[in-house]
Amino acid sequence: MDLFKNFLTYLSVEKGLSRNTIESYAIDLRKFQKFLSENDKKLASFTRPDIVDFIERLRDEGYSISSICRFISSIKGFCKYLLIENIIKEDPSENLQAPKKWERLPKSLSISEVKLLLERNLSLDLSKNTIIRDYVMLELLYSSGLRVSELVSLKMEDMNVEGGFLRVLGKGSKERVVPVNTRAIEMLKRYIHQQRPEILKNKRSPYLFVTRRGGPMTRQRFWQTIKSFGKRHGLILSPHTMRHSFATHLLEGGADLRSLQKMLGHSDISTTQIYTKVTADRIKKVYTKHHPRA
Repeated sequence: MDLFKNFLTYLSVEKGLSRNTIESYAIDLRKFQKFLSENDKKLASFTRPDIVDFIERLRDEGYSISSICRFISSIKGFCKYLLIENIIKEDPSENLQAPKKWERLPKSLSISEVKLLLERNLSLDLSKNTIIRDYVMLELLYSSGLRVSELVSLKMEDMNVEGGFLRVLGKGSKERVVPVNTRAIEMLKRYIHQQRPEILKNKRSPYLFVTRRGGPMTRQRFWQTIKSFGKRHGLILSPHTMRHSFATHLLEGGADLRSLQKMLGHSDISTTQIYTKVTADRIKKVYTKHHPRA
């Protein structure tokens, strides 16, 4: 039984939806189906955490809130169909809120969790050039707070190893300069001189993080990689998590909002101010845990 095809027929015959609307459902669900297959899941056996992970992937890929709302609507419609056909007994999308209703508190790791992640990944099989590349990308992500789309788009000419900074082309083609710490710079130097040429062989590429075909690392591939890094240490991880951790830890260390806004590439400082709420919540937790009269 072709669930996908039957659902589209249901939308046309039973619901009477227009061709354009049905095509929108098809595009959204094909992307969701591809995401599920990448994670060894089938279209009729996904769970609520799978939907949440998919939404997180969409956010990592830079989809707008309106686009994500459309994806959620398509998935909800598909879940209702599965219930009607008695293919599932419970709706995994039930009470799933749209992004506009989300409490916009980004997830972030503690400093100790970041240390655990970055130090223990040194025990990986670093004889493989591609694993070293992935590890350098992870280190750079936390060092710079880049969006995943910005990370995979970096070119060789964007890096200034002597000055210790990157030139980044962010949203709206806005360029900014992002500082990088000494540890990440040293790892980048080694990767450029040792692993990158080995990965490329005799090929040429303008991109910093490359595949064996000579093209840039894709957002989807790196999303899977960073998730697997986290699983090794019992952490739920995504590129967004590392970016949020970067921002939260800088604020906790005393960085000012304006500087953080420039580093993150936020056009509006109100977006950056979300992190002050995260930091305040952490302070409250520390106070409650350690104050004798709390």
